[in-house]
Amino acid sequence: MSVSEKVSYLKGLADGLGLDPENKQDKLIKAIIDVLDGFAETVSDLEEAYDDLSEQVDAIDEDLSALEDEFYEDYEHYDEDDDDEDDDDDDDDDFYEVKCPQCGDTIYLDEEMLDDGSMSCPNCGTELEFDFSVDEDGCDCDCDCDCEHGKVEE
Repeated sequence: MSVSEKVSYLKGLADGLGLDPENKQDKLIKAIIDVLDGFAETVSDLEEAYDDLSEQVDAIDEDLSALEDEFYEDYEHYDEDDDDEDDDDDDDDDFYEVKCPQCGDTIYLDEEMLDDGSMSCPNCGTELEFDFSVDEDGCDCDCDCDCEHGKVEE
């Protein structure tokens, strides 16, 4: 039995008692029943709104689940060996780690950013320059020596 049905039952009982509208106690009982009727209507409205909201949340949950399945399906069967093969085929996904000499912030750059030759550090604004040229000795390090670790094979 719902709240509205219970209040209707109480109204029927009060009507069956033949309450006198001039009697103070009967007026009080009738006023209490009217207030209960207002509460019952409010509860009924809230139950309907809750049911509508619950249906909407269920629909959103189903849509989100479908999106998650679609988005993450590529990562479910992830294999590191496959990743290595992809790196050989597609260099666009390579990122390089650069540490700013001024603030020490680590910045991740892609090939296109390195090709630009320079950029400002997003943390401190220091101008960072990227030079990949090889000096006359065949050494690509910044030590200006004839060391073996920087030799470029011809």
